[in-house]
Amino acid sequence: MKLKDRVAIVTGGARGIGREIALTLAREGASIAICDVNEEALSLAKAEIEAISRQCMVSVVDVGDYASCEEMANKTLDKFGKIDILINNAGITRDSLLMRMKEEDWDAVLRVNLKGAFNFTKAVCRAMIKQRYGKVVNIASIIGIMGNAGQANYAASKAGLIGLTKSSAKELASRGINVNAIAPGFIKTSMTDKLTDEQKEGMLKLIPLNSLGSPSDVANLALFLVSDSASYITGEVIKVDGGMVM
Repeated sequence: MKLKDRVAIVTGGARGIGREIALTLAREGASIAICDVNEEALSLAKAEIEAISRQCMVSVVDVGDYASCEEMANKTLDKFGKIDILINNAGITRDSLLMRMKEEDWDAVLRVNLKGAFNFTKAVCRAMIKQRYGKVVNIASIIGIMGNAGQANYAASKAGLIGLTKSSAKELASRGINVNAIAPGFIKTSMTDKLTDEQKEGMLKLIPLNSLGSPSDVANLALFLVSDSASYITGEVIKVDGGMVM
């Protein structure tokens, strides 16, 4: 197993891409700490991970609040003794055209998507620095690279996350910590399931591979980046988008 005896925190890990990443890391031997805002979904994810004979700790956490993130990091250290991996996956959308966007919708998206990643990276990096080992993966988006009408807040948060990735990678490299980002394209989740057939057809026309991605496509790349196979990769932003943005 690639992650035997490793300990991973996955934010927003109870549903969608985050849940798939948590399960994938667990199958490769990692003990998992998940945070989310949905307590019921956390319980279900915990049961799934424990069903494959891996330890799992869950917490309801507001990633936009540093004290809440620090508390979970400390609980993880108390339970498992270390933190080897951080997946900053928690994210929300509040879509609207710029001229109609409410200030609170701008603030909410930046608070969760960007400040949340800052908070958790700050909360765990001291432990990683002490052990001179760590893997951080930030789940960005191709929207942070190409922009998108009606998503100025989301695009700004994901572009900021890419900048955070590169800066923290430079700061932490000398301490044995790798920091990378994944930029998913259109991934089949509960969000895309709500789209009409016409909307899906329009999306597929933009994708050279002519299909939506799956959460496992993102999870498998995350697994590679947190494994020792990627020990010489840091500060990178890797797209998982079927060739949509080349």
